[in-house]
Amino acid sequence: MTVARGDAVELTRVLVRVDSRNPSLVPGAPGEGPVARALAEVLRAWGFAVELHEAAPNRPNVVARVGPAGGRTLLFNGHLDVVGTDGMTHAPFAADERDGSLWGRGSSDMKGGVAAMCAAAARAADAGLDCELIITAVAGEEWDSIGTRSVIARGIRGDAAIVTEPTRLAIAPAHRGFVWTTVTVQGRAAHGSRYDVGVDAIRHAGLLLAELDAFESRELAQRTHPLLGRASWHASTIDGGLGMSTYPDRCTLRIERRTLPGETPAQAVEEVRAACARVRAHRPSFDADVALDLAQNPSDVAPGAPVVQALSRAIASTGDATRIEGLSAWTDAALLNEAGIPAICYGPGDISRAHAAAEWIEIAEIERATRVLTSLAQSWAHDKEPAWRT
Repeated sequence: MTVARGDAVELTRVLVRVDSRNPSLVPGAPGEGPVARALAEVLRAWGFAVELHEAAPNRPNVVARVGPAGGRTLLFNGHLDVVGTDGMTHAPFAADERDGSLWGRGSSDMKGGVAAMCAAAARAADAGLDCELIITAVAGEEWDSIGTRSVIARGIRGDAAIVTEPTRLAIAPAHRGFVWTTVTVQGRAAHGSRYDVGVDAIRHAGLLLAELDAFESRELAQRTHPLLGRASWHASTIDGGLGMSTYPDRCTLRIERRTLPGETPAQAVEEVRAACARVRAHRPSFDADVALDLAQNPSDVAPGAPVVQALSRAIASTGDATRIEGLSAWTDAALLNEAGIPAICYGPGDISRAHAAAEWIEIAEIERATRVLTSLAQSWAHDKEPAWRT
């Protein structure tokens, strides 16, 4: 395929037209292989040094480099996988253009951002680069982040990173983490007439939900972050019961806790266990087990950090206004920060359209993001303050 060098909009079209649904979410889906190979072909034609690294069998990352090695480095990161398409109200992979926007699954989340960072790297290289730019277009972010975890495990590093998730062109230096727990509430099966024998697991689960609701009002509402608002939890799923005339012997709750910087997964799990203990104190028949299923830490880079300031200057140089906001969704920026790479989010598109029945991205935003990232890449080598000093 042929994409004009540095053409972010055409590259977005090319990427959106490739079905890259994550097979961990959609059984039998093609995964990232076809789209990774398509992107690698374009970047090789643009003169990048390109490698494909398998994060898992048939789940490759694209790692591409341009510019002189040995000095400062800037890493651009974005994911190539998309979620399922059931219920979409338009053709998911047609990349149709109308009303100044490009429509398709992954257009906003986040193939527009991937295209912008790749095109910016090419444009910056054409203007003359004094630093190395590293492109990491990764697999698996929508499920378990196998792609960025693989990038980190391979020792790929930058002095700072921009994750081009959709932020509506705001700088997003912070986002929440999440903790998933499963609570199994035990009851005792009995005939519906035998209140003297049966223990209603679903009713007991309701007591726990009421206790967690009170805990949120009493404590979580008081925990806030200047960019992210307050800490929160919600009941994601509930399952239980054997029949209309039977006391349920078990009820399973799955709970998601959205965490703020400074909160830990262990703390979130202990909050659920403490709520169980409070229920048990006034209902001795209450019996529940709490298990941690999955946790991802929050991400937080100070607004005054060098990478934030460098990006702010790049935005100003293009005539755009700088906005610093928190991002509601979790991203791979958290993993990069944990690895010692100051990472923030900035990209075209709107996270509210991610995973939605209709997904689109404004073409003008793709172009604006590309201009800003080009300016950042060109100035990065001469930034006076080391990126790791936050």
